Formats: sequence, structure tokens, C-alpha cells
Amino acid sequence: MAGLSDVGCQRENNEDSFLYWEPASEAEFQRKGRLAVIADGMGGHEGGQEASRMAVETVREVYDQGFRDDPQTALVESFAAAHARIQGFAEMHPAFHGMGTTCTALVLRGRQLYFAHVGDSRLYLIRDARILRLTRDHSYVGRLVESGIVRAEDAEKHPQRHILTAALGAGREVAVDGAERGVALQDGDDLLLCTDGLWSIVTEEELEAAVSRNAPAECCAALVRLARERGGPDNITLQVLRVGPELHS
Repeated sequence: MAGLSDVGCQRENNEDSFLYWEPASEAEFQRKGRLAVIADGMGGHEGGQEASRMAVETVREVYDQGFRDDPQTALVESFAAAHARIQGFAEMHPAFHGMGTTCTALVLRGRQLYFAHVGDSRLYLIRDARILRLTRDHSYVGRLVESGIVRAEDAEKHPQRHILTAALGAGREVAVDGAERGVALQDGDDLLLCTDGLWSIVTEEELEAAVSRNAPAECCAALVRLARERGGPDNITLQVLRVGPELHS
């Protein structure tokens, strides 16, 4: 796996955060698997940075400490905790009023994929030179696409594409999307987590080609370079995880 975050070409601060974690002990690793999280903050320079940082750290902490048996339940509980923690911080610090963040997290346990998602960061599965988006955008334009008012190919250029309908820290309740039963993975599958600073200016075909043709670290560097060549109007963050053969002792 590999991850990379870049401020882009037009922003002063990087309000994105990302994290990869796995338990230190083999027994805990078998129970909990690997965790990868990305978040794209909003609410001003410091507010966005703080919200995304708080989200990825809270998801990791709560997933680890609150885990019982089910990765999906643990992910949803970690998102609820992050939502409450960001709201509590904003209430105690009025200067941070309006802070919030997208958050997309995945767990790989064996060959099963679990994920949780709020906002418009994305999780893709790349398999056999095809790319499939596993998350749906919680955005105004995302709703227009789902209702058939806007074509999917026009959504990335829509002037209101950045208006979110859900985010951690925003609203009283947060509805978390996820994979109820998990997704079975295969040898050679790739998983791509990315913020809208990447997917809004790089096509899904280009994402698939970069992931399929490169090792994860080279893929991250190539996609950040491509986004910057196209103006890099937003922060750019991604993680790539490649599924290899299962090892048996």
C-alpha cells in the first residue's frame, strides 16, 4: 500500500488528512485487519485541518479500542464518535464554528472489505482493468445525478459540485454509508481512496490506468503529478492498497 497528500497549486493549507493503521500483534491483526482512512476538511484553514485530523485519529482510536467482533459495526461507531467529537470541539471553540469533514474508511480483514463513508471523498475497486466506485457522493450534485436531473459525466464540472449534504461534524445526526456484509476481494484487486481534489479533475479511466499500470507508491506520485499539471485547484490526497496472494503458515 501507499498514500500521498499534496496541498495542490492554489491552496495555502492542506485541509486533507489520511491514515493507515494495523495492530501490532498478530492475534489483534487477525481480528481487526488493516484500517485506511482519508478525510477532507472544511470550515476555514484551521477548522478544516483540525476537523480532518480529528476524524482520522478518532476513527482509528475508536475502531481499535471499541472493536468487538464486527468490523462494519466498529467503523460505524467510530464515525459516530468522530462526528460527536468534532461538534463538541466546535462548541467549545466558537472560532471553529462550521468545521466539518468528509471521511471515508476501509477495513481489510483477510479477503473481506468493509467500509464506511460520509461526504464526497471516494472509494474505488479496480479489478481486471475495470473501475467501480463503491461510495456515493453525499452532495447536492450527487442527488441530482441519482434523480436523473444531471448526467454523471457532467457532475464533475457542475458549478455546485462542492456543496455537501452530509459531513462529520455537520447536523445533529450523521447517516453513514457502508458495506453491510463486506465485499469479497480477489488476488490483484486494487483499492483507491481519494479526495475530490483528485477525482474532480482526473477521469475514472485515468485513475484505473494509473493504478493498474504502477506499483502503489508510483501510482500515488503519478496521480498527484497529473492533478497538479491540471491546475491542482484543491488539496490532493489518495491511498492505494493492492491485494496480494494470501499467505498461509
